[in-house]
Amino acid sequence: MSFTRRQILAGLVGLSVVGLGAGGVRYWLGRPRAGNSHDYELIAAPLDLELVPGHQTPAWAYGGRAPGQELRVRQGDWLRVRFINHLPVSSTIHWHGIRLPLAMDGVPYVSQLPVLPGEYFDYQFQVPDAGSFWYHPHITSSEQLGRGLVGPLIVEEREPSGFVHERTLCLKNWHVDEQGAFGAFSLPREAARGGTPGRLSSINGVHAPTLDLPAGQVVRLRLLNVDNTLTYRLNLPDAEVQIYALDGNPVAPRPLGKEYWLGPGMRIDLALKVPAVGTELSLRNGPVRLATLRAQAALEPVAAGGSEWPPALPANPVSEPDVASAETLRFSFEWVGSLSENTANGAPRSYWQINGEAWDISNKNCADKPIAKLQLGKSYIFELRNMAQYQHPIHLHGMSFKVLSSNRHQVIPYFTDTYLLGKNESARIALVADNPGSWMFHCHVIDHMETGLMAAIEVAD
Repeated sequence: MSFTRRQILAGLVGLSVVGLGAGGVRYWLGRPRAGNSHDYELIAAPLDLELVPGHQTPAWAYGGRAPGQELRVRQGDWLRVRFINHLPVSSTIHWHGIRLPLAMDGVPYVSQLPVLPGEYFDYQFQVPDAGSFWYHPHITSSEQLGRGLVGPLIVEEREPSGFVHERTLCLKNWHVDEQGAFGAFSLPREAARGGTPGRLSSINGVHAPTLDLPAGQVVRLRLLNVDNTLTYRLNLPDAEVQIYALDGNPVAPRPLGKEYWLGPGMRIDLALKVPAVGTELSLRNGPVRLATLRAQAALEPVAAGGSEWPPALPANPVSEPDVASAETLRFSFEWVGSLSENTANGAPRSYWQINGEAWDISNKNCADKPIAKLQLGKSYIFELRNMAQYQHPIHLHGMSFKVLSSNRHQVIPYFTDTYLLGKNESARIALVADNPGSWMFHCHVIDHMETGLMAAIEVAD
């Protein structure tokens, strides 16, 4: 797949996307021709953060924040973001969970060239689905995400959702020591197992914060796992809380229960009925407190209806797969080799593979050999099989899929873009191949992805 540097630099009027065959596009970027426009200028640059009191951490940030500036757009509208790279390295932006044209997907050498230091790139696309999404680079990902290049993208429903209050909470562990200095973002021994964990938990960049919420009101909590590695066992003891959406897609409201396992890249929208003034609730990862939620008297008169459970959110316009006629494809996610075997002769480390094939992040042409070729408009069932004892949050770019069943637990079918495949689990998902292009299919434990657990899936006529 070939690109020219001129394709990185926007500035011409209009938008045109012309197919060049399997997976390739040329594109010229400008203002959208139709629909409403939400314009953002998003600068990625170094930023010193005080993650550890009294110490500075040399982070990288979007819009002067880490996690980055919250972007908002209404469902069905255009989002137009000029990404400006003031980092010392090349970067891109991938819009996690958004169904968009391939040219806007942010994968180097698949949809675009890397954006070099000092350059900019204009991303613009219509957003078909409402929900909680996020954005991050898709190049040298363990370091770039690890240093803080993550941010929330909130797509508001076309009509009022019924929620009067909401908060966005980005969950991230930082790979820092007691002095705030970064350690390794990926260690070979950890990458070959569950992934390299960070040591300092945070919500919106703050360790163990206290968050004030309006007493007696129902608050929509948008929780986004923007961590490199960690799966959170989310729980809110002694709270009245309902699940309203998973990974950007609405579900029939139901109690959170004992806990919910939220893997890297995954999101969950909760409705919390905040208790009486002065009451404190603990948002936890298993037994570990992530934040204190404190009920506070409202500083302003509360809006009517803010204390009632809202109705279920409207479904997103995702194509329903025809399961009865769907073709079945099987994907095995496997651990392979040993540490010594995979680091010989300076070759890229490869500890993981899909159907016997390991992705080589140093090979710019890997996507030219897709692991599967899907016919545009056809329904498919993917049988996912985890051959290892470690969890894999399996993420698909460009399309949403429906989770049908698992051999480990009961599933209420729902649409998503990321499924947490447990150790030795087999699961069935279904989709309509309705978005042409070459799409990444990978584990969102970042150092699993970078050591082999990624592939390309091609959708074409």
